[in-house]
This record gives sequence, structure tokens and C-alpha cells, in this order.
Amino acid sequence: VSTQSTGSSGINAEYGAKCEQRTPAGTEIYRYGSIAVYEIDAVEHKVYCQNLCLLAKLFLDHKTLYFDIEPFIMYVLCEVDKEGSHLVGYFSKERHSPDFHNVACILTLPPFQRKGYGKFLIQFSYELSKRDGQVGTPEKPLSDLGKLSYRSYWSWVLLDLLRDLHGTVSIKELSNMTSITEDDIISTLQMLNIVKYWKGQHIICVTPKQVEEHLRSSNYRPPILTVHQESLKWYQKTPKRGNRSSKKQKSND
Repeated sequence: VSTQSTGSSGINAEYGAKCEQRTPAGTEIYRYGSIAVYEIDAVEHKVYCQNLCLLAKLFLDHKTLYFDIEPFIMYVLCEVDKEGSHLVGYFSKERHSPDFHNVACILTLPPFQRKGYGKFLIQFSYELSKRDGQVGTPEKPLSDLGKLSYRSYWSWVLLDLLRDLHGTVSIKELSNMTSITEDDIISTLQMLNIVKYWKGQHIICVTPKQVEEHLRSSNYRPPILTVHQESLKWYQKTPKRGNRSSKKQKSND
């Protein structure tokens, strides 16, 4: 996978024949079947990451950052075959985010949309947050498609978890189990109409029947692709913070 552009289809074909690079820059941190994810440090591979951001700008109207990229790490998703790794999409995240952002920019290339790769990237970002001992949330505001994708993912994760839980559970406990911030959990449960505000706190009010009804809805189908945790070769890189709750609570520490 090379992100270098040469400006001409003929020159591009010649460059492609000569280029020996068959995988993205960086380190492969996930491989399951024909799917691979590479972690790319923008400091070590600046030109590659700048070109990746310029490519994203073709499809994301709000994409503005593509030169000052050193604070970011890229996670590139590829389909792998005998010819090499083929770019499917990617997400970027800040190396150190005081606001718990685990995604700064996320993109699935148009030929690969509606195949489950978008939600795979979202789930992958949360698996990294879990390994890092942090909660995570995407940078806001989200695009309309981003809102739908994240809301669908959060709903599926929370409903699937609530289906298997017995007894009471708090918002904070759900956040600890999923690495989703408390604010994102509350807004999702409010949309599902299964949380009430009582005596200064949010209380989850749901029956097993309600959970099953939501899960049978076409809006909350399981992702087509899921991350196989045993295939993720990545470990905690930042010091674990004591508070895994929402951004609002963090500011009160």
C-alpha cells in the first residue's frame, strides 16, 4: 500500500509496477483471516500519514488537518491477499487526548462501505481504549453518517451487555465494562427510552423483553465484522488513569 500520488494514470501505473511496498508503513498489530490493521506513528512516517489525510480529504468535507499530524497515530485497515495489503479505511487518534478522544478522524473508502468495515473500525478504537485502561469517545461534532454509525454501535454493545446481565447495574459500571463514556451511554439509553433521571442520578429501567425487542430491530443488528481480541497484538502505552468516567467528571477531579 503506497499513498504516493504521481498525478497521471500512466505514471501511476508505471510507479505501481516499480514500487515494492506491499504493506502500509508502521507495524501490523492485528491479523484475522484476510483483515489486517497497521499502527502508523505520524512522527516516524510523516509523508505517508500526510498523504493518507489528503486522500481522506477527497471524501470528508470537514477534513482540514493534513500537515500538522505529528500528535496523531493512524490505524490503517486493509484487506490482504497474495498481492499485498489493500487500503480499506483508517482512523486517527491523538497520542494523548485530555478529552478521552479515541478517534479524531475515521474513513471507510467508498468501494468498501456497507460491508461492516466502519463499525469494525469503531469497535477497534474501543478495544484499544480497553487495553489502554481508558474510556473513549470520538471527536465531536460527528457527521450525520458518523452519528448513525456510532449510535448503532453503542446501542448494540449496551443492549447485548444488558441482555446477559442479571440484577442492577449502574452507568459507571457499564462505562467500566465497555470503555464508552458515561455521557455517550446516557444519551444512547435515553434514545432507547430505557433510562430515567431520579433523585439526581440516571437509573436504568428495562426488562429482558424490552432488550430483546430492541435487539430484534433492524437498527441494532450485530456488526457484520467483529474484532477478535486474541488477534490484537497491542498493549497499554499510556499510564492508566484512576477515573474511567466521563469527561465532565474528569474536570471535577
